Amino acid sequence: MTIYQSFIKRTLINYCLGSFVAVIGVGGIFIFSTLSLSTSETIYLLVTLFSSLLIMFIAELIVFGRHTMPIRIAFSKDRPSLLELEKAYIQTHRFPILTLRRIFGPHLFGLTIPAVSITLVLIYFELISFPYRYTLLAIAGAILVAAMHGLIEFFLTTKAIQPILHFLRNKADSLYKEDISLHGKVLVSIQQKFLYSSLFIGVFPLLLFSLASQIRLQEFEVAQFSDYWSWAVVVLFIAILSAIYGAYLLYKDISQPIEQLQQNMKMIEQGRYTIAEDSYSDEFSRVISGFNLMVDGLRDRERMNQQLMNSFYSTFAMTLDARDPYTAGHSIRVAEYSVKIAKQANFPEEEIDLLKKSALLHDIGKIGVRDNVLLKDGRLTEEEFDEIKKHPVIGASILSQIQPSEAIAPLIPGVRHHHERMDGKGYPDKLKGEEIPVFGRVMAVADAFDAMTSDRPYRKGMPVSKALQILEEGKGTQWDPHFIDIFINIMNTELKKNERATS
Repeated sequence: MTIYQSFIKRTLINYCLGSFVAVIGVGGIFIFSTLSLSTSETIYLLVTLFSSLLIMFIAELIVFGRHTMPIRIAFSKDRPSLLELEKAYIQTHRFPILTLRRIFGPHLFGLTIPAVSITLVLIYFELISFPYRYTLLAIAGAILVAAMHGLIEFFLTTKAIQPILHFLRNKADSLYKEDISLHGKVLVSIQQKFLYSSLFIGVFPLLLFSLASQIRLQEFEVAQFSDYWSWAVVVLFIAILSAIYGAYLLYKDISQPIEQLQQNMKMIEQGRYTIAEDSYSDEFSRVISGFNLMVDGLRDRERMNQQLMNSFYSTFAMTLDARDPYTAGHSIRVAEYSVKIAKQANFPEEEIDLLKKSALLHDIGKIGVRDNVLLKDGRLTEEEFDEIKKHPVIGASILSQIQPSEAIAPLIPGVRHHHERMDGKGYPDKLKGEEIPVFGRVMAVADAFDAMTSDRPYRKGMPVSKALQILEEGKGTQWDPHFIDIFINIMNTELKKNERATS
């Protein structure tokens, strides 16, 4: 037997059981124990009841077929489409609600309308002898019985759909590597469940007893109970308010830890691993404790991953620089200078971290430059310099191949554009001014300074003061004036500190 067939079988068994308890059990007992009936009247009412039940079953079976159609389609095919699986998944989640609609639709009206109509005919032809107003009480009783049936069916169906949901998710994963879900959408809130369940549980017995008592007292024609309903309404009103308030308090008690967990999960999505406050003494204490253990594990793993990635960037930068002994440590120094500028410019922490990684990898494209060009002792020819000028594009191309692309994408602009100039005479894209990505403008300053102050085979590195002077002269033409001013202030401050320390 397939999962779908088992689901249909279990749903029908639950429905028949619920119908028997509600209609035959509560409804039948309510009618036949409350009314004083002759044998013939009992037979007429039994025939009426079972005829109405038949009409009700037919009407509900038609609607049931419509409600199960999306699920049936997904199970009827060996390879249903992802859209069909998603529709079936959502419809399955909606099934407890649809069950309620069937009970308050074809179930209630399919039973009540035929039953009341037949009863009115029987009263008219004097085949049964009780007042017409009893049919109004019968309608009220039918609504109560339907509410009880709906409550039973809702929770039974909620449990019955679990294997279907599990199967559909596994099917989507195996066929399309997709995880289908409601994505946080709430179809029935906990507040509604508690409110309606508590209200019904608290009020149903009183309402049913009130209806039965009214009929019974009228049959005995007890005059002193003529004001019965004025008393009953007060009692019912108090019971309804008590049930609503009790349901609200119960809902708030349960919703508070759930809302707290939701807030903490949003923080985790934003990269903030905050533990939840454990202030509960019931089963939620275990849930919160488990959640906090998970957060601690995620935080430790994130810390380890961050350490590994930072170590990777630094190691990779040193590996690149080791290819040319005269530029050893260049990428790390460029990253350090870039971070100093960014901090002074009040970049967000996340941006500073990305800038550092981009700076560490800014010369990765030199992997594609021939050794006889990259390691040449003398000055480069024009053709050789043109080959060197390709390294930003090569570097950006290398990084664009790394997955996941969204994690590496913020690093690419700095790698590609750290040799652009403010006057548009740089390379590779001859961008001007604000067209140059901000990482490229910051790294251009740091890269130029380190290049000027580092030793080369054909020249000695120039003094810091001379390099700063050149940066000042190129402000606005070659380099961003804002970042030049920041960097010069940083370096002058450090020079003064060093002078004081040595004096």
